[in-house]
Amino acid sequence: MTPTDELQTLLETGGVEGAVRERVARYGALLLEANQRFNLTGAKSAAELAPHLLDSLTIAPYVSDSLVDIGSGGGLPAIPLALATGVPVTMVETTVKKARFLGEMLAAFDLRGEVVAERAEVAAHEARLRGAFTTGTARAVSSAPTVAELLLPFLAIGGVAVMQRGTMDDRERNALADAALMLGAEVEREEPLDGERRVIFVRKVAPTQNRFPRRIGIPEKRPLCL
Repeated sequence: MTPTDELQTLLETGGVEGAVRERVARYGALLLEANQRFNLTGAKSAAELAPHLLDSLTIAPYVSDSLVDIGSGGGLPAIPLALATGVPVTMVETTVKKARFLGEMLAAFDLRGEVVAERAEVAAHEARLRGAFTTGTARAVSSAPTVAELLLPFLAIGGVAVMQRGTMDDRERNALADAALMLGAEVEREEPLDGERRVIFVRKVAPTQNRFPRRIGIPEKRPLCL
């Protein structure tokens, strides 16, 4: 069985239907193939990758109009979301090899969008990108306030940051709420998934002050309110 066929079977078991399943499986196979040449994902097999593809597709119902994804890496969740929804996707990824792979995926699947090969701290201050998107994602391991600071400047007023998170304690949750206010946003709701996983929705309600995000490295070293 080819990786594409194996992924199709696993995605079907996970409830993914029709053409979306086939395209996401093909993307997954290309990701695994490229991963043999340089590091794109920790998943080394179809069985290891399938849960990440399914996790990415979990938030497809919440994506609308235009999507920005920061720290895109090998394209999770951005590529599966673009395949499932058809919305244009802008992926912000500073590593040149990863950015090149992402561009190849846009071309391979005829997806609308672009790859911005810059740090989010820099890209978010570009006039054409700042306040330009209705949905934002970041499958990052940084603290929630850090992700919020990097992501919210990209969103238009009324746009939503859809943040996939694992375990969160009250300190991080409260820090996110306070940081969101500083960034012109508010935590709208939190939806639990299986185990410790959750999705947090942060809506942009006012312009983000020009000083955010702070310069490269500072949001991660000194998270707001944490």
